[in-house]
Amino acid sequence: MTDTSNARPAEGEAQAPRQSRLLRLMRYLPLIAPVLLWAVPCWVLLYTGQHWPLPVTVAGTALFVLGLAAMPLAMMRGHGRRQQDRAAILGDTLLGGSWVLFTWSVLLGILLRLALAVAGVGESEDRARIVTWAVLGVSAALLAWGYAEARRVPRVRRLDVPLPRLGAGLDGLRVVLITDTHYGPLDRARWSARVCETVNSLEADLVCHTGDIADGTAERRRAQATPLATVRATEARVYVTGNHEYYSEAQGWVDLMDELGWEPLRNRHVLLERGGDTLVVAGVDDVTAESSGLVGHRAHLAGALDGADPELPVLLLAHQPKFVDRAAAAGIDLQLSGHTHGGQIWPFHHLVRLDQPALAGLSRHGVRTQLYTSRGTGFWGPPFRVFAPSEITLLVLRSPQQR
Repeated sequence: MTDTSNARPAEGEAQAPRQSRLLRLMRYLPLIAPVLLWAVPCWVLLYTGQHWPLPVTVAGTALFVLGLAAMPLAMMRGHGRRQQDRAAILGDTLLGGSWVLFTWSVLLGILLRLALAVAGVGESEDRARIVTWAVLGVSAALLAWGYAEARRVPRVRRLDVPLPRLGAGLDGLRVVLITDTHYGPLDRARWSARVCETVNSLEADLVCHTGDIADGTAERRRAQATPLATVRATEARVYVTGNHEYYSEAQGWVDLMDELGWEPLRNRHVLLERGGDTLVVAGVDDVTAESSGLVGHRAHLAGALDGADPELPVLLLAHQPKFVDRAAAAGIDLQLSGHTHGGQIWPFHHLVRLDQPALAGLSRHGVRTQLYTSRGTGFWGPPFRVFAPSEITLLVLRSPQQR
């Protein structure tokens, strides 16, 4: 028999320096990322063989340097203690614009330049200038389209969701999901009212909001959230907190939603009955709640199901998809989540998938549990949605006992 007691600490000691180096690198990421977002496009568009006239090179470089300086400053003034909405709008817009410009500078800077070289198009300088104009043109088009997508009333996405344990009396139950409205620096009170009108047109039995109502306190964003009071449902309107509530006095949002006629499901459930059958509708606080320091706020699934008949089907509201591991372990039938925004601005979804088990749509987890992840109804920060459209979701629950 081999004694491994000495090997394990050695292995742990070997892993510790690697983890320490990774943590140190992550600390510097907020400093490194803005530099890359602005420096890479600057280099690709101005300094890779274009040979622009000196005034063009100087002016272009000055614009990139100005963007690099203004973006973090505006973000800090807009989202820090001062909460200056105009600064937040400027910083968010620069962030979204630089991300798109960075992405297409890399893609077209490599792929288009290679394609032009293989095709024998022009001289080196000609190819470099073609890449520059292509990057600028594609980025401008995507930002204009992405802005229109972000500001529009979301399209309705409809799908049937079969739940094996759902009773026949509940077959056809219409559940409307909105999430991640993110009322913020851009005043979207009219947009909010139009979203609510669209929800009402769907004649829902149950309307759910799975968090991230706003960026800012309830007092500050009340005007944008007030139209939520007009939402109609034949059975119930329910709400759970998202992580952004915990950046902005979460209890204020819980109180406001209660005032607007929504039922906050803070680690509790309600019963929805129809045709002699019952559905448990449960909700939990966001997984970041406990670290917020607010007394009584935490994600507590056992508390949410306390007193519910374990034989009944359960619909669970949890802001982040990664809560589905706990939901699957508890035998939840369907979890509704948001948080991911579908990536919001392509290809950011690759980074989202590092943190979440699902990006958008319906997925299965474990033996029984299904997860529906919405791409979100609004947008966070940068007022753009590129290849990740927003949605209002109509889920029609289906019972196997009903034709």
